[in-house]
Amino acid sequence: MSVTKEQIEELTKEFGKNENDSGSTETQIAIFTERIRNITSHLKQNKKDHSGRRGLVILVAKRRRLLDYLRKNNVDAYKNILEKLKIRK
Repeated sequence: MSVTKEQIEELTKEFGKNENDSGSTETQIAIFTERIRNITSHLKQNKKDHSGRRGLVILVAKRRRLLDYLRKNNVDAYKNILEKLKIRK
């Protein structure tokens, strides 16, 4: 259900400026998106997991704030990450 260390390293290489750049906005959005997809698939099987649902809502809100920040500061990167991660806006 959680994102493994290898998945985080792979996302960091793809979206970060270098392989150790896990703190950039784009990388954090990619990691949050992967976690959201994992929790969503878990909730499809476990419909009564309300604490998991709460965690999902919190993660979506965090990702939304990061996307808003990215849109204000770098519109090109914002559009690029929406396309790459297939996030609808």
